[in-house]
Amino acid sequence: MPKIFHALDKVKPVYDIAEKIMMFICKLLLIADILVTCYMVIGRYVSFIPAPVWGEQVVLTLMVYMAVLSATLAIRNNAHIRMTCFDPFLPQIVVRVLDIISDILVMVLGFVMLKHGWTAAIKLGSRGFYDSLPWLSRFWMYLPVPVAGVGMIIFEIEQLYQHIKVFFIKEEKEVAA
Repeated sequence: MPKIFHALDKVKPVYDIAEKIMMFICKLLLIADILVTCYMVIGRYVSFIPAPVWGEQVVLTLMVYMAVLSATLAIRNNAHIRMTCFDPFLPQIVVRVLDIISDILVMVLGFVMLKHGWTAAIKLGSRGFYDSLPWLSRFWMYLPVPVAGVGMIIFEIEQLYQHIKVFFIKEEKEVAA
């Protein structure tokens, strides 16, 4: 049993790299968001700099990307919203089983977001364009949903593995004691 966990633990650097990539993308999106917002504000108050008409839609789209990517990072860091107020009152085995069930349900949500989000991005995105950027497809507005689904699936696999691993390692220690 420990051999399988040692083998699977070797995948952890892949998750670390995926987290770093997502964090880097979030940072780039935040920088772009700040720059576009500053440009919009300066354009409104400085007469010789034209205010961009496309700025608001770009800022909102960037914010959506940051929100969904940071939500997937919250799954990796166990920082997502969850109810743990009853955990101290429940038997430890019940808490572990509930964690596993929660991981499975969130992963199912990730698959739903991937499937239906991609369908929406393709179907709805191909039918329209941004109002202020007529050359840019609305596909980019719907793309964050399947991207979040992929991120949720990736990091939920790791969380599910960690919860299962703790479940079996604790049992092994109890048997040894």
